[in-house]
Amino acid sequence: MEKVGIFFGSSTGNTENIANQLKGLLGTAEVFNVASTKPEKMAEFTNIILGTSTWGVGDLQDDMIEFAEGIAGVDLKGKVVALYGLGDQSGYGDTYCDGMGELYQKLQGKGCKIVGFVSTEGYDFSASKAAEGSEFVGLALDQMNQDDKTEERLNAWVAELKKQFA
Repeated sequence: MEKVGIFFGSSTGNTENIANQLKGLLGTAEVFNVASTKPEKMAEFTNIILGTSTWGVGDLQDDMIEFAEGIAGVDLKGKVVALYGLGDQSGYGDTYCDGMGELYQKLQGKGCKIVGFVSTEGYDFSASKAAEGSEFVGLALDQMNQDDKTEERLNAWVAELKKQFA
């Protein structure tokens, strides 16, 4: 597996913490905070993970907003991309992990292969831009209400990513 570029936006440190856990599980990865990284950096990697939290009423994390807009100018043809998102199912169950859904929308038509879809089973939310049918478009995590499931979900997700990444 080629090296993975992990790009995250984090306000409280939770999304950054997950990025570093992913780096440890993958073994061969570089982690970038989008607050100080240009979207063009993604072009240097064949395998990419994008991570964001959801704020307000379904908004992208502040630093990820500009980064996500810049995705339009990056050639992602042939890249393999996975997404993870953090949200609060209990307090914001009607916009759970919408930020991840917004990133997914930005990747449409970019020629990349999106991997890492996860079943919505075991989650308790009413609506999400990140859910398509019975799957999330990436790994959805809730550090406020289901932090006891994070390690298991991360391990299972990374095992699948290792099969999908080039």
